Amino acid sequence: MRYLDRLQPLGLLVMRLALGLIFLDHGYHKVFGGLHHHVQFVTSLGLPAWSAYLSAFTEFFGGILVLVGLFTRVAAFALCINMCVAIAKVHFHNGLMGNGGYEFPLALAALAFALVCFDGGPIAFDHIRAPGGGGWKSK
Repeated sequence: MRYLDRLQPLGLLVMRLALGLIFLDHGYHKVFGGLHHHVQFVTSLGLPAWSAYLSAFTEFFGGILVLVGLFTRVAAFALCINMCVAIAKVHFHNGLMGNGGYEFPLALAALAFALVCFDGGPIAFDHIRAPGGGGWKSK
């Protein structure tokens, strides 16, 4: 099964693209159109208003960073924390599955955690900007 190991960079890329696009879209709607409503919702949960801004911008900018693979571990960690708070404060009491359940946020948190553990892979800006990383090595 060694030949499957060669697909790991592609797998990490697909994880990054899926996670980044989902968070970018969710964050975009909060930052550019629903920020006031998001702040109201978050404060109704008993959390401070600044945490609503933090979560909205974390989703938007964290999604962008994960998407391109820049500061992947830091951005994925922030997104993972964001989802853990969302599960604890919003979704957990609805159960795992069903309307408002924590199934989807848990999957996003797990993907983000995997990126914290494995990084963005060689098809990411992190790899290009790393010392000695990126580019093709001549023989």
